[in-house]
Amino acid sequence: MCGIVGYIGEQQAQNILLDGLSKLEYRGYDSAGLAIYNGETIGLTKAMGRIRNLEDKLQVRSLPGTIGIGHTRWATHGKPSDANSHPHMDNSDRFAVVHNGIIENYLELKEKLIAKGYIFRSETDTEVIVNLLADLWNGDLLATVQAAVKHLEGAYALAITSEYEPDKLIAVRYASPLIIGIGQGENFIASDIPAILKYTRDIYILEDGEMAVLTPDHVHLMRLDGTKIERDVMTVDWDITTAEKGGYDHFMMKEIYEQPKAIRDTLGSRIKEETVDLTNEIGLNKEEINEIERIHFVACGTAYHAGLVGKYVIEDLARIPVECDVASEYRYRNPIITAKTLVIVVSQSGETADTLAALREAKRQGARVLAITNVVGSSVAREADDVMITWAGPEIAVASTKAYTSQLIAIYLLGAYFAQEKELKTAAEITTIISELKQLPEKVEEVLQQEETVKAFATSIAKHNNLFFLGRGLDNAVGLEGSLKLKELSYIHSEAYAAGELKHGTLALIEEGIPVIALATQPAIYDKMVSNVEEVKARGAHVLGLTTVGNNELEKTVDEVIYIPAVSDLLSPVITVIPLQLLAYYACLARGYDVDKPRNLAKSVTVE
Repeated sequence: MCGIVGYIGEQQAQNILLDGLSKLEYRGYDSAGLAIYNGETIGLTKAMGRIRNLEDKLQVRSLPGTIGIGHTRWATHGKPSDANSHPHMDNSDRFAVVHNGIIENYLELKEKLIAKGYIFRSETDTEVIVNLLADLWNGDLLATVQAAVKHLEGAYALAITSEYEPDKLIAVRYASPLIIGIGQGENFIASDIPAILKYTRDIYILEDGEMAVLTPDHVHLMRLDGTKIERDVMTVDWDITTAEKGGYDHFMMKEIYEQPKAIRDTLGSRIKEETVDLTNEIGLNKEEINEIERIHFVACGTAYHAGLVGKYVIEDLARIPVECDVASEYRYRNPIITAKTLVIVVSQSGETADTLAALREAKRQGARVLAITNVVGSSVAREADDVMITWAGPEIAVASTKAYTSQLIAIYLLGAYFAQEKELKTAAEITTIISELKQLPEKVEEVLQQEETVKAFATSIAKHNNLFFLGRGLDNAVGLEGSLKLKELSYIHSEAYAAGELKHGTLALIEEGIPVIALATQPAIYDKMVSNVEEVKARGAHVLGLTTVGNNELEKTVDEVIYIPAVSDLLSPVITVIPLQLLAYYACLARGYDVDKPRNLAKSVTVE
């Protein structure tokens, strides 16, 4: 959720910080601000709304100086406003702080500080931190920060500068992501790698309970108690152009069209001589795989929908019972976990707070944890017992597309690998699965050629405020993801229902002219799905059908139909979701909204 940057060096900080914030705006765009030390005092400029509003202010009055911090905000405490924007400064204007996270005991701390005479100028929890620094000031910035964080409960990534010691920046991490960039005569702080990739590829990733003191020439890593840390530098090998739009109008469309490559890259070296080879990623041997009694998929949002598909895939291929849980509910429902439970956590960023908390709870109770994530070195990746990286590359748009399909590919590989090791499938059957997986990129490209057809239907539904997705089995799981995409981008109220449940209440919601998207790709229940379509048509629904080539019965019932390439029913979600992504994209455009930055949302949810 919020994005943090910091710079200390010999260059003017303003444009470096703005550039970094522009790469982090996916983490929040309710407001933005900079605080830069100008040689005498800390200059501060903040603005509600997008970063361009901040840039407009800085065109009028710039902030000179070579050390500073910046922030782009996703509001948690206090509405979006100039006053609630970060950075925050203490009453003496000698400390400045930017913060990503939530301070859970801020009210208690605020009351104590008010009793001492401190005046609060915002509604945020963050302002407590900066006034606490002022209250605890002991003549040493590092020692003061260490004393202050002992009082904080919750999650925080902090970048701190002070007029008292303007030759250093201090970074602190607890339960919110933070990295340090290492340059020549300059160093950086950021929430995420793209913010500093233009300036350096050498980084440290801070772990929970760690901090860093930055000067232009040095980075000192330590625990919060001051214990020094030695750590190898990580060199990032991303191509910086992958974080640019590449000629597309929006990051989301670019990322939709990158899915064939993301699928190929995620399959990558995991297929060898017509077998699935995960031995370099998963430490489970054949005996341990056979001992798994139950699997729990745990995730949030789009990743949770990937887990719903995973339930079908693992149970079908590996014959292991699977549960799928929303991460924010998982650790509070006292789940039944044993040493023979495998918990699979799925997170695009690897920093999702609820998923990370569920991972830790699962490990506390003795489960083995496998992470599926897109970010090497993320918290989820570091803390899990085993990790499968989805090689989707950086995903910038808030609405996830290629991360989802890459997660599905990782799950298919995992299911096939378990089936292979458990000897539930013959070598010929595994070869067939692998062959079909290899064909998916081309089939996705075929679907993308129907973009104009989807666009026309999206334009027609954009005037509606309610819409329904219907499907059975895997189609229902994909419908949930399609519905989420439509809601978060176009703000159309959309619901996805298991079609067989229509007669148990939800049919009452169908009225004349209401759009319904009917997914019918599963051969075993195709006829039943056609019957469900007839039920909603009889009540006046306008139906877009989505089915595989050769299923011609559906077009006799629906108003419009989109055909996707024939694929095995188990792999169909990878293909079926593509038109639904395009539908959400074009419905958003037709309604005049921001595709890459939907309201109230952020790319990476790093607080509960």
